[in-house]
Amino acid sequence: MKRSKILAAVAIAVAAVSTPALAKKKDATHVVVNEEMGVPVFPYDITDKPYRIVGVVTAGVRKATIFSKEPSQRKIYNELWERGEKLGADAVIGAKYGDSHVTAMSWGSTKAGGVAIKFLTAEEIAAGTKGDTLEGFDPETWTGKKM
Repeated sequence: MKRSKILAAVAIAVAAVSTPALAKKKDATHVVVNEEMGVPVFPYDITDKPYRIVGVVTAGVRKATIFSKEPSQRKIYNELWERGEKLGADAVIGAKYGDSHVTAMSWGSTKAGGVAIKFLTAEEIAAGTKGDTLEGFDPETWTGKKM
C-alpha cells in the first residue's frame, strides 16, 4: 500500500514537471522549412512564392566561455527564427552571420541578421498585390539597423 502511494506521488510529480515543457513545444506547420536546419530560415531569396517584407531581424549569439565552441549555424538560425516569429513572419530570408568576436560583455559574440517575410495569401495575389524581393533591398536604410 505504501509503495503504491509513493509511486502515485512520483507519477504526479513527473507529470507536473513535464507538462509545462510539453506545453511550450508547438506543432507549428510552416509554409516552407529549411530541411537542413529545421526552421524556415534561408541564406537566399525565395523566388517561387510572392511575399511582403515584415522587418529586419538581428541577433547576437554568444559563447558561454572563451573555451566554448563557436555557435552552430543551427543555433544562429534558431535565434533568427525566434525573432522573425515574433514579427509574425512565415520565414526569414537572406540570413547572414559572421565570425565570433570577443567583446567587453562576452567571450565571443556572433552577429546575425536576415529579412522577415510574410507570404501573400491567395486573396492578395488575386487582388493583384505585388510581392517584394531582396533585389535592391537595403536593410540599413529600411530600418536603420545594421545586419
